[in-house]
Amino acid sequence: MSRILSAVAWPYANGPRHIGHVAGFGVPSDVFSRYMRMAGNDVLMVSGTDEHGTPILVQAEQEGVPPLELADRYNRVIAEDLTALGLSYDLFTRTTTGNHFAVAQAMFRAVHANGYMIEQTTRGAISPSTGRTLPDRYIEGTCPICGYDGARGDQCDNCGNQLDAIDLKNPVSRINGETPTFVETEHFFLDLPALATQIGDWLGSRHGWRPNVLNFSLNLLDDVRPRAMTRDIDWGIPVPLPGWEDNPAKRLYVWFDAVIGYLSASIEWARRSGDPEAWRKWWNDPEALSYYFMGKDNITFHSQIWPGELLAANGRGAKGGKLSEFGDLQLPTEVVSSEFLTMESNKFSSSRGHVIYVRDMLARYQPDALRYFIAVAGPETSDSDFTWAEFKRRTNDELVAAWGNLVNRTVSLLNRNVGSIPPLTDLADADRAALAQSAIGFETVGSLIGQQRQRQAVGEAMRVVGDANKYLAEMEPWKLKATDPARMATVLGVAAQLVSDANTLLAPFLPHSAQRVHEALGGEGTFAPMPRMEEVDDLDLPDRSYPIITGDYTGVRDTWARHDLVAGTPIPAPVPVFTKLDDSIVDDELARMRGEE
Repeated sequence: MSRILSAVAWPYANGPRHIGHVAGFGVPSDVFSRYMRMAGNDVLMVSGTDEHGTPILVQAEQEGVPPLELADRYNRVIAEDLTALGLSYDLFTRTTTGNHFAVAQAMFRAVHANGYMIEQTTRGAISPSTGRTLPDRYIEGTCPICGYDGARGDQCDNCGNQLDAIDLKNPVSRINGETPTFVETEHFFLDLPALATQIGDWLGSRHGWRPNVLNFSLNLLDDVRPRAMTRDIDWGIPVPLPGWEDNPAKRLYVWFDAVIGYLSASIEWARRSGDPEAWRKWWNDPEALSYYFMGKDNITFHSQIWPGELLAANGRGAKGGKLSEFGDLQLPTEVVSSEFLTMESNKFSSSRGHVIYVRDMLARYQPDALRYFIAVAGPETSDSDFTWAEFKRRTNDELVAAWGNLVNRTVSLLNRNVGSIPPLTDLADADRAALAQSAIGFETVGSLIGQQRQRQAVGEAMRVVGDANKYLAEMEPWKLKATDPARMATVLGVAAQLVSDANTLLAPFLPHSAQRVHEALGGEGTFAPMPRMEEVDDLDLPDRSYPIITGDYTGVRDTWARHDLVAGTPIPAPVPVFTKLDDSIVDDELARMRGEE
């Protein structure tokens, strides 16, 4: 058994999330976590909503509400959507909790005490119309290095170089399109050059990462410079140093506090579990493994800045230092980044109506249909495109016609002709071969999920489905009832076992339907546990409460293997597992996108 931290990117709480977001951080992390639990590991899956920074201030001002009210609203919306999608968090929380404030400030003090937070004068971008600071990521222009038009104020996604907003040619604000002005200001910077050797050594020791992620991360080392970790803003976590903490216009950079959320969420989970020190099993143990899931635009924060913060808090950079109160914090085992999902060949854009929100998708379609599309056609190592025609085809041809039909045929034949699970006696060579081939899937699919090759893994699981369909078609049990009922029963017993095997293999990808297939085969109890939302009181702030996502997933440990069906188990009449989509949904959805409803 291994302890595995599944650290999932924090969705920003300025609006509902669209399917491109969950294709990057949500479904891949849940597939991985569900499999790892089934394989016998002790998994801690944590995340929450990211609620500080200028964008929330801007939107709250536009809506005429306080920033916390806006964050409260979308924290709940996002938590509801992710719960409905079946993402099995041990704790999904938020960054406006008293616990998170305390952990983020303690990390800042530790990094500062070890000498890796340095005070510098810099020129910050200001909105001329509002006087408000503009975050680097909300300034776009032409990259001064490669000439790419669309570089951000912190990095260029085209050449991978780290930038400062003032370096951009023709910079404009993504918020309102105006040209920013730059003024002198004092800030604390994370001294990345003093940590570069250690970050490089760590990256050099990484093996098995997706090549695009590792190559991008290594390229970041070519131009390492200090990164500002405070901002001129009044919405965020106060800078916890004398002379700074009472300054109403200085706050910790949202990306400094957001990545610390992985640690603070783990600590909050431990405090709520009744064992406040339990989080250390995942963070201080060198044998524990940690995997961070996100979209490619966040690689730099997870493979450079967060490791730098951890090394600085541990006193492991060029300046030395001592361990923080959090002990020897372990660096990520792997940064798992997906590419971008586009929609009908265009980028998602809420302002242009070119978007599919998760809750709208789940209101009209089964959650496992969306999960399956993301797993089999998502942006794992290259950008991919969501089209309604392909979503319909994948659902109807693969989920309904292949997997759903196999389940329905097998259960229907058993229900009508036997009434229960038959014993597997007098097996023929073809039966043994089918069962042996199916069993191989557990090693193949599990290994691929463990290597973050989920598209190939779900393809292998569906190959097992295809083999089972082929076995049933070749054996033709429906023809044996009159001539050889004993042989018919054996074939149906083998088919039922093949369905059970395939269901286990598909459970990390399709947990909602996995439970239904388990019950269709006469199974009882929880086979694929689901998350739940709970209302909780803030552990440190009086009169504050908020929803969390949590769940009990302990019952699935050591279930990644064949479950021998029990002979004599009654088989109920089948109920369709998946809903076939009408051809009209493509035109209907495209019309909805065009606002023609």
